Amino acid sequence: MSQVRRRTVLVGSAALVVGAVATAAAGFGGQGTARTGSDTNPPPSTAPVTRITLTQSQQVNGTLGYGTPVTVNAHGENIITWLPALGATVDRGQPLYRADNHAVPLFYGDLPLYRQLRSGDTGDDVKEIEQNLAALGYAGLTVDTKYTSATATAVRKWQKTLGLTQTGVFDPAAVVIAPGTVRIASLIAHPTDQAAGPVLTYTATTRIVSVALDVTLQELVKPGLAATVTLPNGKTVAGTIATVGTVAIGGPEAATGASATNGGQNTPATIAVTVTLADQSALGTLDQAPVAVHIVSATAEHVLTVPVAALVALAEGGYGLEVVTGSTSRYVAVQTGMFADGRVQVAGNGIAEGTIVGVPS
Repeated sequence: MSQVRRRTVLVGSAALVVGAVATAAAGFGGQGTARTGSDTNPPPSTAPVTRITLTQSQQVNGTLGYGTPVTVNAHGENIITWLPALGATVDRGQPLYRADNHAVPLFYGDLPLYRQLRSGDTGDDVKEIEQNLAALGYAGLTVDTKYTSATATAVRKWQKTLGLTQTGVFDPAAVVIAPGTVRIASLIAHPTDQAAGPVLTYTATTRIVSVALDVTLQELVKPGLAATVTLPNGKTVAGTIATVGTVAIGGPEAATGASATNGGQNTPATIAVTVTLADQSALGTLDQAPVAVHIVSATAEHVLTVPVAALVALAEGGYGLEVVTGSTSRYVAVQTGMFADGRVQVAGNGIAEGTIVGVPS
């Protein structure tokens, strides 16, 4: 007696595809078992098994810009006498602003300066200062973690260049530390303001795409994946996913204030994703521009595929295909792999390129 079989049409929603791929990964590659038994009513529609490359992708919205601005705070009782122009770039040793007409230059580094430094001090902050002084051409010191008399001499020379009192003691308020060259994003203070509190904001000089990615799509992205960014003018630019956040933002717990103004709907939880763009010249002058990001999350090359609708849910569990030969058909158990573009990767006994399978009309 033939076994009862159920034909199930799989819906191609993102959530289902993700789940199907995850399920298939555990068991793909086994041997399918042929199910015999004639079918006197072959399916009304058929399709051949084809060998193609499947690409799983997702398109999301993003914003092209220079990244999150960083605020520069002044710590003193001096008067701001000069500020750079909006959009200007500032390199190591160049002034970010002037207080009492003395330059407050940019130094490169990742460690915030938190103390005055003098002969006898040791630490990574000492090394950071010495690296900058050496890069600016102040010779005679050894770049290490020790603030020696040679370091103090270099500091005095540097202070003389800036018109400061030549003490040989390094004051952390005399510089601004940033990872590299910066771009002036906004001016908060004005000339004649007291040099205490926020002065300006800066960003990196290279544009990136920032994406607030729905957390349900998190498993589809990882650093290093290719991305294609479509600009407002329709032009496409190649990109690479650089970072994928691990902390969700928003969601039901964070929507307490937004729900009332959002029609009672909770804000979806998202993670921050950044995409780098190698060809900056292709971006023109765009800043804070909406863009579309096409992310290729996975690829299965030269695999056997069928339309997703051809899958049959077998009563005994798993999936199969109705293989059609002439006026008869039989069911063959298959294992599934990647789902993409309405097709699914399959493998099973007797399943080969060109095999005809039933598809519901």
